[in-house]
Amino acid sequence: MNIEILREYVLQKPSVTEGFPFGETTIVLKVKNKMFLLVALDTGDLRFNVKCNPDKAIELRDEYPDNILPGYHMNKKHWNTVIATGKLSNKQLLQMVDESYALVAW
Repeated sequence: MNIEILREYVLQKPSVTEGFPFGETTIVLKVKNKMFLLVALDTGDLRFNVKCNPDKAIELRDEYPDNILPGYHMNKKHWNTVIATGKLSNKQLLQMVDESYALVAW
């Protein structure tokens, strides 16, 4: 997974907008004017924050302690930071993005 694939996938979703409200190094993607995905551009590997059900957030952190962390600069109860190093499949990564989108869009 790389930033181009992730960005192309997300921008195809209904009503998604992107911007840089926190500076040039973080893409913020929103639906209905609410953030659901933040992507860091200043790291060596792909890292992004996704919104998550609080119970599932903890489960994912326990299952993938090196790749899924409490959300960096976010409410740690509701957000995870995902580090895409190859341990998680593209399908798993996109599923987390889809779930984040759904939590905000509905």
